[in-house]
Amino acid sequence: MKSKQTGFTLIELVVVIVILGILAATALPKFVDLSDEAGTAATKGVAGGISSAAAVNYAAYRASGGTKGVTVNQAAACTNTVVNTFMQTPLDTQYTVAAVTAGTDNCNTGADGSAISCKVTGPNAKVASATLICTK
Repeated sequence: MKSKQTGFTLIELVVVIVILGILAATALPKFVDLSDEAGTAATKGVAGGISSAAAVNYAAYRASGGTKGVTVNQAAACTNTVVNTFMQTPLDTQYTVAAVTAGTDNCNTGADGSAISCKVTGPNAKVASATLICTK
């Protein structure tokens, strides 16, 4: 009796390996670039958290007639120190908050509830925008 051999030939295996190599070569640049996008997303997330915390702080301040919440009426409100007063968790030291343009973050000149834009800079110089709401 003849026994029938089953399995893959060497040529078939080589073809599969070549195809896998081509797929890996085209997919690799996508995975390498993800760290850059992740840094941008993290900075935008921190900026969004600052904006949300500022809105909640303002709502608490106004709803309580100024007895709750933090008064934000500094001449230079876009700083880590001011932002950390109303954030539940202090900002990581990798992130810095500054005025978009020098002198544009003055809560003393605007009315109660006026909004100012701040620039949040994260690791690898990723930048996002956050909005603070002034209280008087």
